[in-house]
Amino acid sequence: MRILEVDHLTKVYGKGETAVKALDDVSFTVDKGEFVAITGPSGSGKSTLLHILGGVDTPTAGSVVIEGTDIYKLNETKLAIFRRRQIGLIYQFYNLIPVLDVWENMTLPLLLDGQKADQDYTKELVKTLGLEKRMRHLPNQLSGGQQQRVSIGRALMTHPALVLADEPTGNLDRKNSNEIVELLKFSNRKYNQTLIVITHDESIALQADRIINIEDGRITRDELLRPTMHKECIPEVRV
Repeated sequence: MRILEVDHLTKVYGKGETAVKALDDVSFTVDKGEFVAITGPSGSGKSTLLHILGGVDTPTAGSVVIEGTDIYKLNETKLAIFRRRQIGLIYQFYNLIPVLDVWENMTLPLLLDGQKADQDYTKELVKTLGLEKRMRHLPNQLSGGQQQRVSIGRALMTHPALVLADEPTGNLDRKNSNEIVELLKFSNRKYNQTLIVITHDESIALQADRIINIEDGRITRDELLRPTMHKECIPEVRV
């Protein structure tokens, strides 16, 4: 089942002689449950692509269709609602709210949407993330790895169609990086969660189902490393 369709996506910053083309006619599709790594050198356009897929930056031309919805045909209010419900974003620097505790940060998308947390799912998620004893801690009382776990929990809380991670291990040491990658892979397997990760780390990219490489705003490689496995009855893994 196709969950994402990117068609002739172009992004230009500036005008005239100072114009910079960050994305240049990019097209690809992603199926439900795929784990896709987007790679490329600094300035290649991969972060711009992720921000446009996440509905936080607008394209100059082209379309992004998520679960049948062309998100840039939505007005600002409807796009904000769609983004909150259907797109989970994980950033390098966590982007947690400093005055909210772990529970409040994780459930914030639901609170903003006027919904209540699914208690069974939330408990399972908290257990999987290893945050049971940290729920009333503020972000500054957590390690970097724990903060990123909270960020992952927040991204998964609404069962989004798509989870987008921008260098999710870039601010962590190797041990924490490995744990975060294992958690992302686990969510991809257990919840059949479609996952797109931007990374400079080749070892992370090689764990994906597919690698898309971008240079100078264009796709230069789109390689399937392994078939997407739609997973049921995956044994629980704690990291």
